[in-house]
Amino acid sequence: MAKLKLGLQLGYWGALCPGENHTALAQEAERLGFDSVWTAESWGNDCFTPLAWIGAQTSTIRLGTSVAQLSARTPTACAMATLALDALSGGRMILGLGVSGPQVVEGWYGQPYSKPVTRTREYVSIIRQVLARKAPVTNDGEFYPLPYEGPGAWGMGKPLKPITHPLRADVPIFIGAEGPRNVTQTAEIADGWLPLYYSPYRQEVYADQIAGAPEGFEICPTVMANINDDLEQALYPVKAMLGFYIGGMGAAKRNFHKELMARMGFPDEAEQIQTLFFEGKRDEAIAAVPDAFADEISLCGPRERIREKLQDWENSPVTSLLINGDEALLRDMAELAL
Repeated sequence: MAKLKLGLQLGYWGALCPGENHTALAQEAERLGFDSVWTAESWGNDCFTPLAWIGAQTSTIRLGTSVAQLSARTPTACAMATLALDALSGGRMILGLGVSGPQVVEGWYGQPYSKPVTRTREYVSIIRQVLARKAPVTNDGEFYPLPYEGPGAWGMGKPLKPITHPLRADVPIFIGAEGPRNVTQTAEIADGWLPLYYSPYRQEVYADQIAGAPEGFEICPTVMANINDDLEQALYPVKAMLGFYIGGMGAAKRNFHKELMARMGFPDEAEQIQTLFFEGKRDEAIAAVPDAFADEISLCGPRERIREKLQDWENSPVTSLLINGDEALLRDMAELAL
């Protein structure tokens, strides 16, 4: 079984621009032997601009988006950004894609959140056409018709090939997927999968969905790591994250993170977390997150405990662990895992 790789998950910016901090972290990760670095986007910063900035100041580490939101740009615009970043970085780009959720898609991007699985398939197909540059790009699908011939069209559109020759026709495309149909499709059409939560102790949750994945398929979950002799203290940031995502990152009627937690064996707890969160009892929502669930999807506790848990991850289909933290944590994780 292949040795686990590590990736640096920089995540969202939050309220303030991280400045040179993210670049310094990426450089340290590269020095330590990390395989990849990943940038995110939400309703604030985009993911390609900071990744290009980091790519210009590193030389070997792979550069991934985790994730570029489909509704933020058309598939050809996404392919152009991918093509450019891959060429400028000497072939280090990984395009991570995701549909986001209805609150963001309809509230921020002003687009309908319909048929996300079908939309993802179309999106990936068009990007692959652009990167292959074998013929003018066309698509007769429901969401991204090329050329466009609908209402308001001038009737002058024609299929086009990119003027620029891509450095690589096979830039890896990863997909952030949670639902069973989306994960199954990801194993079919993508080169890798970015799970939000994964438990090496519950491999059966996804086993059927990834059974058809091709050889070399990469699985790269984001895994919170916290080295602390006090396990309860170490788990608290994980529980705080889960309380926020399961309680508030979605509507009361539809929250993909809550549904995933239920599929992973904690349906009653997921319901309780959401109820408490919507009642404004955020501290109680965090406390309601089961320690067992938080522990399964993270690497927390004393160093030797984490070293032992890494063996369980190595015995799973996971290929990389994406870690978020400061330079000290990156050094500790490199020592433990690499």
